[in-house]
Amino acid sequence: METETPLEVLKGVDLSIEPGEFVSLVGPSGAGKSTLLHILGGLDTPTQGQVLLDSEDIYQMTDQRRSLVRNTKIGFVFQFYHLLPEFNALENVILPSLIKQGCSGKKDLERKGFALLQKVGMDKRALHKPKQLSGGEQQRLAIARALINDPKIIFCDEPTGNLDSKAGENIMALLLQLNHDHGQAVVMVTHDDHLARQAKRSVHMQDGKLINLP
Repeated sequence: METETPLEVLKGVDLSIEPGEFVSLVGPSGAGKSTLLHILGGLDTPTQGQVLLDSEDIYQMTDQRRSLVRNTKIGFVFQFYHLLPEFNALENVILPSLIKQGCSGKKDLERKGFALLQKVGMDKRALHKPKQLSGGEQQRLAIARALINDPKIIFCDEPTGNLDSKAGENIMALLLQLNHDHGQAVVMVTHDDHLARQAKRSVHMQDGKLINLP
């Protein structure tokens, strides 16, 4: 019987993200960008290495502790939104906080969720379900959800990849404004060089490695 050879996606990656920094992660398809993002966010387990958040290696934590860290210190924004279709916009936004603390203080959570919907320009759509929203509106909703627990860092995996250019520019402007207003670090995977250049720092990947461009 043949033994499977492990697939080495990332090769000697060493990356630091400073508090409040906005970093774009760019490179060709297959470079390892999304894999790196998922490992940094505690979604995929690396075969070796460390991921330190507040000086703690998240992969030395128990699964329960790591899930708590993901819920309280990390926000995620994905290309395909991952909204729950049976819930309205406000319910989708506050869901991570309901998971965190149950239904105690739900009215306060709803007020906080509505304030976030106002910040992303979605307050008039608070009672609409995802299927009633455009792609850009769904992404704004996903961004509000990522902010509900006041995370230290937000990971965005191709947040404009499913949108037309105008909607993509609007989402990028929103991310930059929120980064400025809230001070959370943002790490964004993108194929769009124009959007990448708007970040405070661009990190380039190729063949699983970070590279320095001339």
